[in-house]
Amino acid sequence: MKAYKKEFIDFLLEMKSLKFGEFTLKSGRLSPYFLNTGMLHTGESINKLGSFYASTITDNLKTPFTAIFGPAYKGIPLAIATVNALYHEQKINVHYSFNRKEAKDHGDMGLIVGKSLTSEDRIVLVDDVITAGTAVRESMEILEKNGNPKLEAVIVSVDRMEKGTGEKSAIQEISESTGISFFPIVTIIDIMEFLKEEQAREKHGIDKSMLTKMEEYRVKYGVA
Repeated sequence: MKAYKKEFIDFLLEMKSLKFGEFTLKSGRLSPYFLNTGMLHTGESINKLGSFYASTITDNLKTPFTAIFGPAYKGIPLAIATVNALYHEQKINVHYSFNRKEAKDHGDMGLIVGKSLTSEDRIVLVDDVITAGTAVRESMEILEKNGNPKLEAVIVSVDRMEKGTGEKSAIQEISESTGISFFPIVTIIDIMEFLKEEQAREKHGIDKSMLTKMEEYRVKYGVA
C-alpha cells in the first residue's frame, strides 16, 4: 500500500471521521463502520483532505484535465481543496466548478458556479463515498446540459466495495455502463489491511474483533 493511502486511513481515524461500531445505513444494512467526511471542517483537516485527493489524481490520471467538479453539496469544499492542493503541491493549475441545486434567475444565472464548462473541458469529479451513485448520475446529467465537458474520472475518498441492488457495486455499475474510471483514495480492503497491524489498532483503540466483524460484513455484502 502506498504511503499516502496509509496516511489517509490514519488521518480518518485520528479525526474520528472513520468510526467503528454499529451503524444502520440508508439501505437498512447494519454496518460495523461508517465514514463521514463532513466532520473534516477545520482549515487543517480540509487542507489535508485536498492533498489526499490531489495525490490520488496524479497517481492515477495520466491524461490532462482542465477542471475539478464537485457535486453539491459535499463535493463543493472537496473541489476547492483539491485544486488548491494540486497547485501548491503538484504545480498543476486547473479550475474548479460546482453546481447549484437550483438555477438562479438573476445575476450570474445558471446552475454552474466557478468555471463555465464547455465541450473542450476535461474534468475530474470529486465526491466522498458513493453508495447508490445518485450524485454521480445527477452530475453527469447536469454536465451534459451545461457545456457537455468530457468526464475523465471520478475520485472518491473510500470505496466500500459493497453490493448495490444487484451483485455489483454502484461504482462498478456506473463504470461499466459509461466507461468512466473511478479511483478511490482507499478501499475498504486497504482499511482492513491497515487494521491487521496491531500497532495501528492499539494507536486508535480498535479491538481486533472489529476486524472480524468487517470481514463477516464483506462476506455478506462485499464485491470483488
